[in-house]
Amino acid sequence: MTSTLENMRTRYHISPETVQKFNDEGFVKLSDVLEPDDLRLYEAEITAKVKELNTQHLPMEERDTYNKAFLQIANLWEHSDIVKEFVFSERLAAIATDLMQVRGVRLYHDQALYKESGGGITPWHADQYYWPVSSDKTVTVWVPLQETPLEMGPLAFAKGSQKFEFGRDLPISDESEASLEKELAEHDFPLVQAPYHLGDVSFHTGWTFHRAGANNSGAPRAVMTVIYMDADITLTEPVNQYHLNEIDNWMPGTKPGEVPASLRNPVLYQR
Repeated sequence: MTSTLENMRTRYHISPETVQKFNDEGFVKLSDVLEPDDLRLYEAEITAKVKELNTQHLPMEERDTYNKAFLQIANLWEHSDIVKEFVFSERLAAIATDLMQVRGVRLYHDQALYKESGGGITPWHADQYYWPVSSDKTVTVWVPLQETPLEMGPLAFAKGSQKFEFGRDLPISDESEASLEKELAEHDFPLVQAPYHLGDVSFHTGWTFHRAGANNSGAPRAVMTVIYMDADITLTEPVNQYHLNEIDNWMPGTKPGEVPASLRNPVLYQR
């Protein structure tokens, strides 16, 4: 029997057809990527760290839409060797490399996204609005840490929307939800939403528009994400306050035009 660490190092085969689907649709959902027993081990540690590091204690009814959507804790890998093992997984990083067709990927940051029972929607948005980087060679892996039926609020994608430029200037908000729901429907981007079985994961590009429903399941929706970027990507001039915060927090010391090669941005896989 292989160990958890060995499982996280082995390769998952990505076919040319899967790469093409990812390029065409802006995301791909993959089955049986991770072992359920391994995920149960990681879930226990990640959940413990989320509880330890969480600073959001307002009652749900007193929060704005963004803070009703999820508890959000980043760079858990710096607080736990077990979480670091997950975030630095060669298995996941190699998939990101294969899908983007780059020579390697480095870490942007990880992020736990816990949608509490009764938590609200995650509005339509594209992640890369927040990221001051020079290309679209970015991808996020979304890993549910339990079975995730529709009533728990799994991720939903607008298929092919990574090429749609409307809404790229909108932060995640009530405005992004209303405006993008209307525009994506009018431009015939199909909504793709499905349950996730334990072991299923999805990868989506930085410019793919996505959302999630409310969590009406009666249990927390625990999800771990890792954001990867092309190992050769460079920093761009910041154009909003979010960009400045991203640089300070996740790419310290990096200047525009430089590769973000700080200690927080190690290369996780290269061919």
